[in-house]
Amino acid sequence: MTAALGWAVLCGTGLGVGLWSLVSLTPRLSRPRLIDRVAPYILDVSSAARAFVGRKTLDPVPVLGSLAAPMLGSLTRLLARILGGADAIERRLRQAGLTLTSDEFRFRQLVWALGAFAAGAVVVLVAPAARSLPVPLQLVAPLLAGLGGALGREALLQRAATRRLARMSSELPTVLEFLTLSLSAGEGILDSIRRVATSSSGELARELGGVVTDVHAGVPLAAALASMARRLDLPAVTRFTDQVTGALDRGSPIAEVLRAQAQDAREQAKRDLLETAGKKEVAMLVPVVFLILPMTVLFAIFPGLVVLQTGF
Repeated sequence: MTAALGWAVLCGTGLGVGLWSLVSLTPRLSRPRLIDRVAPYILDVSSAARAFVGRKTLDPVPVLGSLAAPMLGSLTRLLARILGGADAIERRLRQAGLTLTSDEFRFRQLVWALGAFAAGAVVVLVAPAARSLPVPLQLVAPLLAGLGGALGREALLQRAATRRLARMSSELPTVLEFLTLSLSAGEGILDSIRRVATSSSGELARELGGVVTDVHAGVPLAAALASMARRLDLPAVTRFTDQVTGALDRGSPIAEVLRAQAQDAREQAKRDLLETAGKKEVAMLVPVVFLILPMTVLFAIFPGLVVLQTGF
């Protein structure tokens, strides 16, 4: 009877939360408020309006998100204080091309940690081998699983940022040559950047498209390029923006500057390729030394050992 009552409570709770979620998703029939009517028209001048329009309830269930928001907010702030590095997280998010804030990322990291903690607890409670472990180790295992989930989410962010920066570094020489060709054809620097942004589909072209958007919004070209360089924190892109900004300030021919930088980027790409090949060559020695060579020696010596042991 106790097990049946427990299942009844669990199913009833799930049914109630599901029905409540469906009710919360139904549109309201009341008159819209003034802020609801005004906010969409001032998105380009008000960050508060953008935050209000883009405000969403916590995924995946609105009701559960609303109920657990205070507790999850406290846990998110606690996780941020424990792990720290808000500036590094913001930089990695920008480098990875994500629009999340550090608080939103910490919330997702908290969800990963809680999920890993729950999975570790279930394994400890269900697996027979885990139940045979000492009690202190059983208590520590879910905590270690939760810590691994949090660190794993941060490692995935770092990997995404590194891979995106690597793609930008590989795209930079082609983008610079395209800009040089457009400038040599008589176009201005802004028109050349716009042409690259609209004609290409890479990560760097997408960032240049953001620069064009900022310029159309009234931001000076030099300031938009500097903002992109700070956002990416990639040395090659920083050199590109510094040289373009310096050429604009001094009135130097930008085409020659970009042509020289494109050549430097090609040489740097060759050096990076040689360095990567050297690292891969060393890594290839591991299976050769520890797998292929022992098997070769074994096949060479084993017949002789068999002959010596059998006496034939």
